[in-house]
Amino acid sequence: MGQNMLSGPIPLTVWNLRNLVVLKLSMNRLSRQIPSTVGNLVQLNQLDLDGNELSGNIPANIGQCKRLAMLNMSVNRLDGSIPIELFGISSLSLGLDLSNNHLTGPIPQEVGNLINLGLLNISNNKLSGGLPYELGQCVQLLSLQIPQSLSALKVMQQIDLSENNLTGQVSQFFGNFSSLNYINISYNKFDGPVPTGGIFGNSTAVFLQGNTGLCETAAAIFGLPICPATSATKRKINAPLLLIITALITIASVIFVVVTIMKGPRTQPPEDFKETMKRVSYGDILKATNWFSLVNRISLSHTASVYIGRFESETDLVAIKVFHLSKQGSRTSFSTECEVLKNTRHRNLVQAITLCSTIDFEGDEFKAIAYEFMANGSLDMWIHPRVHGGSPRRLLSLGQRIRIAADVASALDYMHNHLTPPLIHCDLKPGNVLLDYDMTSRIGDFGSAQFLSSGIGGPAGLVGVGGTIGYIAPEYGMGCKISTDYDVYSFGVLLLEMLTAIRPTDALCGDALSLHKYVNLAFPDRIAEVLDPHMPSEEDQMAASERMQKYVIPLVGIGLMCTMESPNDRPGMHDVCARIVAIKEAVAL
Repeated sequence: MGQNMLSGPIPLTVWNLRNLVVLKLSMNRLSRQIPSTVGNLVQLNQLDLDGNELSGNIPANIGQCKRLAMLNMSVNRLDGSIPIELFGISSLSLGLDLSNNHLTGPIPQEVGNLINLGLLNISNNKLSGGLPYELGQCVQLLSLQIPQSLSALKVMQQIDLSENNLTGQVSQFFGNFSSLNYINISYNKFDGPVPTGGIFGNSTAVFLQGNTGLCETAAAIFGLPICPATSATKRKINAPLLLIITALITIASVIFVVVTIMKGPRTQPPEDFKETMKRVSYGDILKATNWFSLVNRISLSHTASVYIGRFESETDLVAIKVFHLSKQGSRTSFSTECEVLKNTRHRNLVQAITLCSTIDFEGDEFKAIAYEFMANGSLDMWIHPRVHGGSPRRLLSLGQRIRIAADVASALDYMHNHLTPPLIHCDLKPGNVLLDYDMTSRIGDFGSAQFLSSGIGGPAGLVGVGGTIGYIAPEYGMGCKISTDYDVYSFGVLLLEMLTAIRPTDALCGDALSLHKYVNLAFPDRIAEVLDPHMPSEEDQMAASERMQKYVIPLVGIGLMCTMESPNDRPGMHDVCARIVAIKEAVAL
């Protein structure tokens, strides 16, 4: 019942539904307190109450929900301390999100009981006090957004301690986490030296702003003041730094994981590729997805379901795409994606880490592909957050949109101009552009893709069932053969949508018949009227008029050229990529 306009208290009768497994009431206007009778829902696996106006304390009886895998109470008005009973729910694995409330007090020591937790978010509250040492017991923790002594969390990938009242020094052990790829401690009261080595050698993955007491002991890569040099600080730096540098030099490559041998010539990986793989079984995928739980499912289409999961003995989350082999087109989609994965390597294309083609426990054919998990979801989530439950909290700045456009253009340029034969995606849209932890964009979902020659992927020639209304070039409705112009048009629509936050199928475009015509009517003099009104400004932005002339109008112009009705009037992706990269570099100057 999420994303409605339900108001008032949650009816008490809801808490008597003792057999309920999933309850989603996100993004409504529900108010008042959460009653203690929430503990009656002993079968509950997922509870989403985020994005409401709930107030008061978190009831201690929530601890009676011993089967919870996901609990989301973020973006409310909850106050008081976090009940220790909450940390007794050892089944919590997919996530515990209490962010954006008014919670106070320390983090209970019992947090160490959550040994299976994959995501903990208690950011943007008023939490204080020391970090419980027991937090180090949460050895499975992958994404953290709380304060405290985390030295035992060797598999941690992301840490966000931002927007609390945390004090003290930033512990050196953060630099020793080999899996850590993102840390945000901004807007707290940390002081003292910033650690060196490990992730702290990558300024793009570390966020420190808003802590006026921080300083640097080595090269000032964060632009902070240099710490006073004392014999004590020198002794602290040298030995750990040497060890970390040695370890970084030793790590030479990342081994791609996994695949069972697939049937048929089109889905058989090349021998040199198979050598880098480790096989996974149907049972492995079953356990990784919590028996294909609805709680784990993050998307659903006609041909496949995508689940979030983690393989046993592995630390990284993965996105597992399970194909619906009983549905028409699903086998072709699987075969095509395998061919694309075999023949492409680019930083802005999603890469598979596991492939599986086998039979299930009932003897039926089973096919799945596991991809790297993209921590920041899809571009569609960021452009249209209300449709996705109001998340994420932060909006895309102009600079971020330019970088995403440059990433996507680079990938398409590679597909069109650096592969033989060229590859056409055939379904480029914001939902198929995924964002990594550092907001690097990756094109995914190649189930409709086609190579421009026979024998690879689908048959060359006409566009089949692939594509999404609004992003399909108009000439393909008249039976034209597939070409790179198809993706150019789709990219133009995506670029205009990213700048305006208007879908090509929105009613707003109704009178203009298309997003191209709607934007073109305002171009260039009134272009500000159609831009996304929620686009935040860069911290160091120049005058609005200068920014409009230098960056926005050229970008809109590229989008309009790419969406010209005649394919002969559209530029090629090599030219488009060069223009957008030039804009990106100008913004960075």
